[in-house]
Amino acid sequence: MSVAVVHSRAQAGIDAPEVTVEVHLANGLPGLFIVGLAETEVREAKDRVRGALANARFDFPLRRITVNLAPADLPKEGGRFDLPIAIGILAASGQIPAGELADYEFAGELALTGGLRPIRGALPAALKAGALNRTLVLPVENAAEATLAGGARVLAARHLLEITAHLNGTERLTPSAAVPAGDDGAKDYPDLDQVRGQHLARRALEIAAAGGHSLLFIGPPGSGKTMLASRLPGVLPPMTPAEALEAAAVQSLSRQGFRPRDWGRRPFRAPHHTASGVALVGGGSQPMPGEISLAHHGVLFLDELPEFDRRVLEVLREPLESGRIGISRAARQAEFPARFQLVAAMNPCPCGYLGDPRGRCRCTAEQIRNYRARISGPLLDRIDLQVQVPAVPHTLLLNSDAPAAESSASVRARVERARARQLARAGCANAQLDAGSIEAYCVLDAAGREFLHTALARLGLSARALHRVLRVARSVADLAGRPAVTIDDLAEALQFRCLDRNPDA
Repeated sequence: MSVAVVHSRAQAGIDAPEVTVEVHLANGLPGLFIVGLAETEVREAKDRVRGALANARFDFPLRRITVNLAPADLPKEGGRFDLPIAIGILAASGQIPAGELADYEFAGELALTGGLRPIRGALPAALKAGALNRTLVLPVENAAEATLAGGARVLAARHLLEITAHLNGTERLTPSAAVPAGDDGAKDYPDLDQVRGQHLARRALEIAAAGGHSLLFIGPPGSGKTMLASRLPGVLPPMTPAEALEAAAVQSLSRQGFRPRDWGRRPFRAPHHTASGVALVGGGSQPMPGEISLAHHGVLFLDELPEFDRRVLEVLREPLESGRIGISRAARQAEFPARFQLVAAMNPCPCGYLGDPRGRCRCTAEQIRNYRARISGPLLDRIDLQVQVPAVPHTLLLNSDAPAAESSASVRARVERARARQLARAGCANAQLDAGSIEAYCVLDAAGREFLHTALARLGLSARALHRVLRVARSVADLAGRPAVTIDDLAEALQFRCLDRNPDA
């Protein structure tokens, strides 16, 4: 047989589109030619494949070999096509049977020795292969990740010879066993019982967890802002299987890859304030997920918020609303999910000690205004809760007899009950309610409308900020188990807009 057809998968954002690898042997000057919009890494496969076949003691056909990667208009990148190209050459030259290839998909980079090296995006490929009832063959390092795709049959190998022996029927590969799905990993999260004091900030954290709201901590250095933020994943509800699968699929595309032991664990991403816009939202000539996508169904923590470049922060505005990010380049486009929960921290002034009782702050009013102006009004509008985190007194920190603070487990129990009410009512967390749902589920009585009207007149809140106040109030009511939003719920929601109440505080 001079023509062989092998199935594989490309990588396009979060998707894994099918690629048909067609190998044709013809008479003419010997050579290996790869067509089908192949990037440099793919074109270099001819040298890796030739070396791998020779070192595995296979005959490399001395004929004109044409490899077509279809569809021709889909860009192909990486070393993932080495293995399917090698299998196609062996099948086209009759060195392995081609009859069963239609039931398999292959992906893997080849070493010159014939060994297999891992690839990125094994989980999305396994999901697609399983949907077509095909068996996915890939390097053993990717097996644990690929088996997380329920229903997918995965065969893992360390060397090309193991795969050819399986296809020849001389020594069959054993299907990889699925990795048992663990719990939500809550026992590994930092616990809230280690936080002393900060009752208002703890309350804001609980409300944010209950409704999926964004949160900004404002306080001096050492007041516990980062400590509080790092404990948010531990009080969030456990991830559903669908959420765990989505988060794992996105992380599988990153250069670090996905670790199966992190299955079901909420991501916590904390990029440095020198990060670029591409690092946050993703991009590159070959679009890769950024920090906001790697935080999908988890937490994105931005410490020292005003120190980020303002243009970098502005790219967060659209994904905060839509939960997705589209990346467009001249050659290709990609879309990644980005349903993250934003938690940010900042100092009250450039030196960080505004309001310190010892008078350590020497910042002028103009310096403070310029410092806070680094964060645009539209971005602040999109942050649901803004809470001040004062310094903790030394007497409280050193008091060994102080009662233990409430643990993450007890807070998480209340959060789970509140989130269950939201899902039963609207099918989503309160932070994702649209305008119509807010009108339906955040109904106010006459006294509540009058109270809110007075508060809006004094604070001058935008329409977006109004909707966010109502969403937060709905979360406060859910935590208390109240079916309707009351004045008390509105008052608590408004107190967490500290920059709106007093911009110069």
